[in-house]
Amino acid sequence: MAYEISEQKKVGIGLVGFGILFSFLGIILFFDRGLLALGNILWLAGVALLLGWRSTLQLFTDRRNYKGSVSFLLGMFLIFVRWPIAGIITELYGCVFLFGGFWPSIKVFLYQIPLLGWLLQYIRH
Repeated sequence: MAYEISEQKKVGIGLVGFGILFSFLGIILFFDRGLLALGNILWLAGVALLLGWRSTLQLFTDRRNYKGSVSFLLGMFLIFVRWPIAGIITELYGCVFLFGGFWPSIKVFLYQIPLLGWLLQYIRH
């Protein structure tokens, strides 16, 4: 392995994974508000552990990311006040703006995963 992943980052990856899983289950189970809220909390905590607390705060408060931050937090609020469909749509819009600069890094990471990387290379060609 070219680099070592710290324990904090391993926990962050796990939290992001469980957050995505619970959000997916919440959508599949007819927009279950509890699963969606739990997925959001786990995902946000995982991102904070992966990036670090200071970097996460800077990401959400950066002037260029206000549109994404407001959309994401508004989506979380809409889920908490029982409007899950509108909340998910608003959150997805915010995530695209917040994490749009990370897509090249995510792509490189996905190509390094053994089975998934092979599948993505096969689809690309």
